[in-house]
Amino acid sequence: MQTPNSHVTMTGVINRPLQSVEPFSLFSSGDIALFQAGSHYRLYEKFGAHTLEYEGVQGTYFAVWAPDAAFVAVMGDFNQWDHYSHTLLPRWDSSGIWEGFIPGVEAGCLYKYFIRANSGEELFKGDPFATRWEVRPKTASVVHPLDHTWHDKKWMQQRKKHNSLSSPFSVYEVHLGSWRRPDPNDEKSVYSYGEIAAMLVPYVKEMGFTHVELMPVMEHPFDGSWGYQLTGYFAATSRYGTPQDFMAMVEAFHAAGIGVILDWVPSHFPHDAHGLYRFDGSHVYEYADMRKGYHPDWNSYIFNYSRNEVRSFLLSNAIYWLDKFHIDGLRVDAVASMIHLDYSRERGAWEPNELGGNENLEAISFLKKLNETVYALFPDVQTIAEDSTNHYGVSRPTFMGGLGFGMKWMMGWMNDTLDYFQKDPIHRKWYQNDLTFSLVYAFSENYMLPLSHDEVVHGKSPLLYKMPGDDWQKCANLRLLYGYMYTHPGTKLLFMGGELGQTSEWNYKRELDWHLLKHATHKGIQDFVKDINRLYRESTALYEQQFEGEGFEWMIVNDYDNCVLAYLRKGKAAGDVMLVVLNMTPVPREQYPVGIPLGGVWEEVLNSDHPRYYGSGVINTGPLQAAKQFYNGREYTLSLRIPPLGVTILKPVTA
Repeated sequence: MQTPNSHVTMTGVINRPLQSVEPFSLFSSGDIALFQAGSHYRLYEKFGAHTLEYEGVQGTYFAVWAPDAAFVAVMGDFNQWDHYSHTLLPRWDSSGIWEGFIPGVEAGCLYKYFIRANSGEELFKGDPFATRWEVRPKTASVVHPLDHTWHDKKWMQQRKKHNSLSSPFSVYEVHLGSWRRPDPNDEKSVYSYGEIAAMLVPYVKEMGFTHVELMPVMEHPFDGSWGYQLTGYFAATSRYGTPQDFMAMVEAFHAAGIGVILDWVPSHFPHDAHGLYRFDGSHVYEYADMRKGYHPDWNSYIFNYSRNEVRSFLLSNAIYWLDKFHIDGLRVDAVASMIHLDYSRERGAWEPNELGGNENLEAISFLKKLNETVYALFPDVQTIAEDSTNHYGVSRPTFMGGLGFGMKWMMGWMNDTLDYFQKDPIHRKWYQNDLTFSLVYAFSENYMLPLSHDEVVHGKSPLLYKMPGDDWQKCANLRLLYGYMYTHPGTKLLFMGGELGQTSEWNYKRELDWHLLKHATHKGIQDFVKDINRLYRESTALYEQQFEGEGFEWMIVNDYDNCVLAYLRKGKAAGDVMLVVLNMTPVPREQYPVGIPLGGVWEEVLNSDHPRYYGSGVINTGPLQAAKQFYNGREYTLSLRIPPLGVTILKPVTA
């Protein structure tokens, strides 16, 4: 008779019964060296819970980093949550890693680590490398393999052109839980990944966006953090299904020709008892000095970027999503808070770096390493920095002294533009320079123009209600804002609801106000966003040189009294141009002369005042012949109808 966990080999010899925890390791000496050097980018293949066969027995290998622990055990539903029966073994190399193979633990088992610190403190922690967690408010990790057969080979082979800096890049930012809900007013009511994909993918495709950006999908305990306070860095949230369900959603986007960007948060984490904070009773992941380790804005804790093992953890996490989930880009959250020691801190509440400055040199070093690693392994993806500072070269290569990101959010453009548009048109002529200032520095970085979730929360009001005037003027102003945004150099990002003319601030507990589309005003805004997305995608003049000064030229920049601006956007080919004319007042301009450098026949390709968008119909119809007449420093002149609170976009007619 066989003893528990014993087995018969092919020769018929009965092997020894396995212990409750067997000495076993997936780590090589090279892995340990890379881990401790801050250069290991595939730790997810080593740490965490991995189902495998050992000496013919199925079970799970566990590995966790707890350098200040005196005792670590795995407790779970497989051992009735016993604290002591399955004790992990410390590695002999002083790496701080505890590991071991536990026979009989299968996929789907719940587990936590029971850790006794050297101080005697006892902690119950989730697995930092868990691939799945229980649905909140429960906090156990789940043994869950990531087996998946991908069917997006075509996209992966061709995505370099979709994700390149010289391709159209129009991003729809989404919070999965509140885009739509089965019960619009029940915050606990959510769709699954599959159900969301069935609605969201065709919608994003129809609206003409090239990419979708998902607010953090990593596991987080508190809905009100919107996903920015993470406990499960390696787990797609179980709120909507399994990791494989999320993979299928990514596949669905790829099948529709849409890239997927994830919000990624390497800046801070919460103090939940089951999370990373004081993981083994000491400051393992966070700085011990709270002048560097605590975030006053978010009541959270800051990663210790000087600790190589932490750098390897974060580096591996970034690569994990690109590798295992075929993600097309990472938008890195709160970069400004990472690279500045005095971010949101009063005088005396921070300590200068070794050079006497306010920069976190360790965080800067980490971000450079991150981007170098990402682009070396995945040259066809993008990293995007949310940074509101004037730090040099955020989107410049590291060999030039930059941080190495592919793009950077243009927060200055966003703030100046929204400030301008909130002003009554009668006063705008005094503030034209606020609007044009962005072109002074537009090509110093690879900028993305963001109208993100941050602009429609915390009492800031929805975009539509930032606009002055009556209902018609509000809608016209919003279409004008989008027209300006899509023709300004740089890539684009619009938060969900902006395309509807949402009339309430975003609330994560409710779905968007889809009922607004019954009204022609809101349907007009949606149709305009759809059409300008199409124009942007199809017009090389609007994206081919979107980060280069050669792609932009002012035609009218000083007509302050009429609040009219005009500029050319240019592709690389000679004659590949578009003329954009903006009228920031509700007064239409008839027979308005615009000096241009090219003659020939022009045609209007988009006008935000078209009746289709609930505009007043001040449009330019038929072919428009440029007169050979010197005006405003240009050899030719176009005489145009300039719509009230509108944008008209024209291009030359090819023979």
